[in-house]
Amino acid sequence: MIEGFAPDVVAEIRRRLESVRAQGLRIAFAIESGSRAWGFPSPDSDYDCRFVYVRPVKDHLTLQVVRDVIEFPIVGLVDTGGWDLRKALLLALSGNAVIIEWLKSPLVYEEEAGFRARLSALLDEIVEPQRVAKHYVGLLQKYADDSQLESTRLKKFLYALRPAIALAWMSARDFKSLPPMNMLECMEGVALPDEVARETLLLIDIKKQTREMGEGLPHPVLRAFVAETHARFTHMDKQVLRIAPDADWRKEKANAFYRTEVLSGSS
Repeated sequence: MIEGFAPDVVAEIRRRLESVRAQGLRIAFAIESGSRAWGFPSPDSDYDCRFVYVRPVKDHLTLQVVRDVIEFPIVGLVDTGGWDLRKALLLALSGNAVIIEWLKSPLVYEEEAGFRARLSALLDEIVEPQRVAKHYVGLLQKYADDSQLESTRLKKFLYALRPAIALAWMSARDFKSLPPMNMLECMEGVALPDEVARETLLLIDIKKQTREMGEGLPHPVLRAFVAETHARFTHMDKQVLRIAPDADWRKEKANAFYRTEVLSGSS
């Protein structure tokens, strides 16, 4: 049981995960994503369970294309969905930060022994932090133009602050490391301007105490921070293009990992 989580919600999530196993699939791990794992839940935040699964060998020996995601209807506060390991690896190679963040979630429903450590070790080798930074820049795009912020839901603005702070964390380490999933941990690891840090913590505190934050113009210092961060790192597109063309060994590492995980479940 994850401390502070509603027992009936956790029971429903476990029921859903069990229904995935009933299809003959291995669940490698299942974690909580979204605002609860990011460090700024509200009293009525959804429970966003995300999982990675591995299909058995027989599913790879068919002409039919098998869907690589599993989604459950959102019922009440319970939102559950998962990715095939193959999809997760392909997206990681492209620089998508989602699977990396899932691995870093501090809130774990279940895990096959050692799997997250194995996958984390692989991604440390094959993921190029510059590509992940490009992903975070993309998340900022919607909020980069200050004129678009005239009536922004404050809750949504936190979703822009998170990648902006992640970029600041990565920049402080010359884009050689991947940031924590939890935004508060990111803030502890980077020297943000005092006013940016203060206003961010205030916004988080409001969200934690309020069911509906409503709309409103974010503090000017936060809007400036997001816009300036986006402008500062838009060059990541060009920087990614300059990465040495050594993708083949990365793909082969991912292929080898995938084959091992699929075959290990066939015994």
